[in-house]
Amino acid sequence: MATITNPILTGFNPDPSICRVGDDYYIAVSTFEWFPGVGIYHSQDLKHWRLLSRPLSRKSQLDMKGNPNSGGVWAPQLSYADGQFYLIYTDVKVVNGNWKDCHNYLSTATTIDGEWSDPIYLNSSGFDPSLFHDEDGKKYLVNMKWDSRVGHHPFYGIVLQEYDHQQRQLVGKAEVIFKGTDVKLTEAPHLYKWNGYYYLLTAEGGTKFEHCATIARSRHLNGPYEVHPDNPLITSWPYPRNPLQKAGHASIVETQTGEWFLVHLTGRVLPDEHTSVLEPRGFCPLGRETAIQRLEWKNDWPYVVGGNQPSLEIKGPDLPEKKWELDYPVKDDFDSDQLNLHFQSLRIPLFGESASLTDNPGHLRLYGRESLTSLFTQSFIARRWQDFNFRAETKVKFQPNDFQQSAGLVNYYNTEHWTSLQITWHETKGRILEIMSCDAFQFAQPLKGQEIPIPADVEYVYLRADIKTSTYGYAYSFDGTAWNDIPIRFESYKLSDDYIQGGGFFTGAFVGMQCQDTSGQNQYADFDYFIYQPQ
Repeated sequence: MATITNPILTGFNPDPSICRVGDDYYIAVSTFEWFPGVGIYHSQDLKHWRLLSRPLSRKSQLDMKGNPNSGGVWAPQLSYADGQFYLIYTDVKVVNGNWKDCHNYLSTATTIDGEWSDPIYLNSSGFDPSLFHDEDGKKYLVNMKWDSRVGHHPFYGIVLQEYDHQQRQLVGKAEVIFKGTDVKLTEAPHLYKWNGYYYLLTAEGGTKFEHCATIARSRHLNGPYEVHPDNPLITSWPYPRNPLQKAGHASIVETQTGEWFLVHLTGRVLPDEHTSVLEPRGFCPLGRETAIQRLEWKNDWPYVVGGNQPSLEIKGPDLPEKKWELDYPVKDDFDSDQLNLHFQSLRIPLFGESASLTDNPGHLRLYGRESLTSLFTQSFIARRWQDFNFRAETKVKFQPNDFQQSAGLVNYYNTEHWTSLQITWHETKGRILEIMSCDAFQFAQPLKGQEIPIPADVEYVYLRADIKTSTYGYAYSFDGTAWNDIPIRFESYKLSDDYIQGGGFFTGAFVGMQCQDTSGQNQYADFDYFIYQPQ
């Protein structure tokens, strides 16, 4: 048996839903405001994974323009029945205040990496929907139900309703089947049936360090459900020194060899010196990731092998290893007519409106749109931080004629937390390089008065970001050979869920290419390549 090292999906890959079809395993993860929606990963040994598909790739499937930070696609669920794949997902429109305005949809496909259908609307009663295919052929939707009433706990319980696939709608009465445990914040339901029991797996405790997974069972679909005698099934909360924190939000799979595994959300913190009163366990700029644990059965209850905390290494299934080639190019020269799947935009599709791979072949052309603080139309292509130490680099040609125009390299968490190294224009200096930072919506230009002039004969400017665990910084070159480090360091922890005040933020750090033009001239920038190189 191979040894599997956790996490199996590094970087921002939360809320895993695992599905086996024959010898193939698929995990669907949340993408929140990033477009295309949902990431689906593929494996044949539970150890080696590759990003295979982003199914919500059309505006008709997912229109998130105006969605708040950490709104959008929450907790997709992937299943297979009747010769097709079913993808259930939420589009969250409001995250603050007493309401969670969220809409639940179903999309289907006959092949996992093929075209997915336009969505079927299901309900709006709460988030984290999941479809259960019972043995008699009936299908049921479960989701958490949100309670907006003042003085009530907002997590009302898990609601069950039948779904009629012929009518393409929910039918019958919705019924609350589980109110959760005293841990509260009961969400992320998945229903299973094994050995005569219905099992209801949920997440509780919130999606921060107190997170956990709870499992209950019943002889009847509608309950009542009894909770696992040694609940929670998995958690990191009692284990502050476990390298895998935030364990919870889980999904279960049985292999073709009769072995059982649990995939779950987790987070890895920066070193101890970055803890504080604000977040004593630390900060996770890589976001919430996906890990896997082995399960065993006792008295018709599943248990995590080794105890109810996550293990950094586990024994894999009794299957041959299947390694994939790297699913992204370390250096992307933009020679294809499509972006590799690791690149995403914010909220809406860009191609055809704000980005092109054909207007200047061999380049990614970004047409300047709104600022990095916009919830509507940014021209920004980025990919997740997947490593604590890496280098990102790009080469860009940009001819601004106004200080309202800029283009360059950005490290980003959300509209209120980011830094950028940008080419822009100054009234007396002409083209310059400047740094802009946004920290909790407080803005700074640390090079103010010392911006870097760009020689008139320089066509392309090379930009680089070096991330070194706890800090990161920028460098530039005018010839691609002689590099100049900018002596300003930024703290990585400020691009994490844990740093942001108020909670309710769930993504992770990104790095990428951006062009903005708030003058309305739509000035464009041509990016010749992009490098993401772990160090």
